Amino acid sequence: MTENDIKKSSLAGLREMHGRGELYHDPNAPEGDTLDGDFWKTAVLKEPLAKKSISLRVDRDVLDWYKAQGEGYQTRMNAVLRSYMESLSTSRR
Repeated sequence: MTENDIKKSSLAGLREMHGRGELYHDPNAPEGDTLDGDFWKTAVLKEPLAKKSISLRVDRDVLDWYKAQGEGYQTRMNAVLRSYMESLSTSRR
């Protein structure tokens, strides 16, 4: 599992996903890999990066658009900035 496989959601978001049938679990699905002792010997705890509070000036229409997308707009703005940062980092390697 990679970080790209991990998704975050609110309780309301989970309820919406459930309503759309996206949280269905197939009881006949194959079992996943077993994590043996070797895995735990090399496992590393990864703490999430701490957020830093800043003051950022953005165009009103940009902010209004993000806010109109609903709760978590600041997290989405951060995700867009991170994606841009990572795309530049990988293109310069």
